[in-house]
Amino acid sequence: MFDVTDLTRVTPVLDSRAVTFENPTGERGAGGRAGGGRKGAPSRVIEGGERVTLADLAGPGTIRHIWMTFPPDRPARMRAVYLEVRYGGLSYPSVSVPCLDFFGSPHGRPVAYASALTSMPEARGFNSYLPMAFGERIHIDLVNGNPDPIVLYFQIDYTLGESGAGRLHVGFRRENPTVSKRDFVVTDGLRGPGRFLGWVGGVRPIDGGQWYGEGEVKIYRDGDREFPTICGTGLEDYVGSAWGMGPHAGLYAGAPLEVSGRGPIPKYVGFYRWHVLDPVMFSTDLRVTLQQIGADRGGLVERVDDYCAAAFTVCERAQAVPPVDVAAAVADLE
Repeated sequence: MFDVTDLTRVTPVLDSRAVTFENPTGERGAGGRAGGGRKGAPSRVIEGGERVTLADLAGPGTIRHIWMTFPPDRPARMRAVYLEVRYGGLSYPSVSVPCLDFFGSPHGRPVAYASALTSMPEARGFNSYLPMAFGERIHIDLVNGNPDPIVLYFQIDYTLGESGAGRLHVGFRRENPTVSKRDFVVTDGLRGPGRFLGWVGGVRPIDGGQWYGEGEVKIYRDGDREFPTICGTGLEDYVGSAWGMGPHAGLYAGAPLEVSGRGPIPKYVGFYRWHVLDPVMFSTDLRVTLQQIGADRGGLVERVDDYCAAAFTVCERAQAVPPVDVAAAVADLE
């Protein structure tokens, strides 16, 4: 397999392409025709409720980079725009996730940060470098779940030729509010063999207390039932920090979003964790959860909060993820 990270390799075994509104098919020598080569179609108005195809490509190939932007707006309107990806002509999506969560920023609130796989320069440009391998075909849609139009700019960079063995799956979950003593489920139900790449999470603390993030992240794999194989020590520890979690960003973990509240607990928190150098592999099944535990006056307490997760998993075969429920995704974001 061609290693794109080896920057000394120049043999053109891969056919480099890009899809934009200037070249919606990605065909060779077909870009820039809309304005005779003078920037004729950089963007498009997406009407309220409209589903637009960003890419419908024959493979084999790999999506290498996705960039897009749409103008800043209220959080609920920003989060109502979502992506869906189908592989090989299947009727169900294997990716269904709000755009901002896919690019690393939950709660409909873009924030400037950079990680190894995603970034949001100046909180305006949305980038993903997560490889999305496809075989016979890939179909990528964007849906404007708002009643009003938005203006969309985008570019999808991809290569044709060799394709990886696994298919990227991204599923979105939100529990608002969580249930006391019942762990929030980050991902569950996908069958292996596969690899859990990580997740983008969000918290809207709605309980009181001094600290919301004492719960352990648990990773159940390959037959684990009552107890997991991998069990962390607390949310901020899982994200690579300690003794609380303020705004920060790193290559593989960070918490760039924090909207301050009146007390010691913020109103909104957004974080990410990528399992790149510490891979989480599974053969048959995977379940990832997070406990709803906090701290108050020096002791542990059970909590009820609002949690969301966009979970990224590569599986050998394409499978369905739950479609985005726009009403549930945008509730209580203002």
